[in-house]
Amino acid sequence: MTKGKSLPAALGYRMPAEWEPHESTWLAWPHSRGDWPGKFEPIPWVYAEIVRNLARHERVDLIVNDASSEKRAEAVLDKAGALSDRVCFHRWRTDRVWTRDSGCIFLTPSAQRDRDDAGPAALHFQFNAWAKYPNYKFDEKNGEHMAKAAGVREVHPFVGKRRVVLEGGSIDVNGSGTLLTTEECLLSTTQQRNPSMDRAAYDQMFADYFGVQTVIWLDSGITGDDTHGHVDDITRFVGPNTVVTMIEPNPQSENYAPLRVNLGRLKNARTADGKKLEIVEIAMPRPVIFEDRQLPASYANFYIANGAVLVPVFNDPNDRVALNTLADLFPTREIVPIYSGDLIWGFGALHCMTQQQPAA
Repeated sequence: MTKGKSLPAALGYRMPAEWEPHESTWLAWPHSRGDWPGKFEPIPWVYAEIVRNLARHERVDLIVNDASSEKRAEAVLDKAGALSDRVCFHRWRTDRVWTRDSGCIFLTPSAQRDRDDAGPAALHFQFNAWAKYPNYKFDEKNGEHMAKAAGVREVHPFVGKRRVVLEGGSIDVNGSGTLLTTEECLLSTTQQRNPSMDRAAYDQMFADYFGVQTVIWLDSGITGDDTHGHVDDITRFVGPNTVVTMIEPNPQSENYAPLRVNLGRLKNARTADGKKLEIVEIAMPRPVIFEDRQLPASYANFYIANGAVLVPVFNDPNDRVALNTLADLFPTREIVPIYSGDLIWGFGALHCMTQQQPAA
């Protein structure tokens, strides 16, 4: 499944939108205190709240380092009322917990392929810790482990003779042929993932492996983003032709100009079927500062589960506006606020830590 007619899109595969039915959500239990220096103690309890809310709607596949890690996780989940038969443990080592980026990306076959018993597939991109950190040898294997546990075929995307580096948080899809990403993440020479790839090469790779016909290239991400421009902190599909995008009302903020540029590009964009986007704006929370560093706090890092939308909140007046906006957009789903003021010190939130496995 790597050349010509054997590429996933040619075989009828696509990446479904996040709001389409899930088989499960994948998470990795937190264990590295260095990812939240001085703030690790509350993090397992935040995870327990996430697991508790997800397990009411779908299976949770929870990655733990080993038997002792599983025992500790079970104790926390039990105390939080989050331990149930819908939580399935998987024992393998991880460096960090950002499963969105290190894990595989699941694809589903077309109706015809499904009738031919093709079954789902999983894209296992190379992971190099955002071209920034040296410790990623365990996380690089996450995609392989997840695909094997899910019982789906594993696909290694290549361009030419080079395996492609890509994180799940750098893209967002509408499931109908359109993909969002940013130039800052994929085309910049800072934290450069694929030096040999230009815009045209990415466009072709997205077409070949994701079944995408149109790529909407935004400019850049938000201040404090450790990934250098992931799109899941700024703009997300919430429907085939509808996006939520973050704006910054304060002209003095570093985020003001970049988010205005992104908004302009969205207004000029078209989906694969030629339609203009319906754009829903949400104001950023006030800056979250810790140890003199602005953290990438954003409401766009929400996660859409089967019957719920988990939304990061920050004890900010804008929290309620963001929650109400998403409630209007997802009237059949429960909107669940998850306090992320401590979590964001790890430079990620709810979407960064989750990876959906679509229903077969």
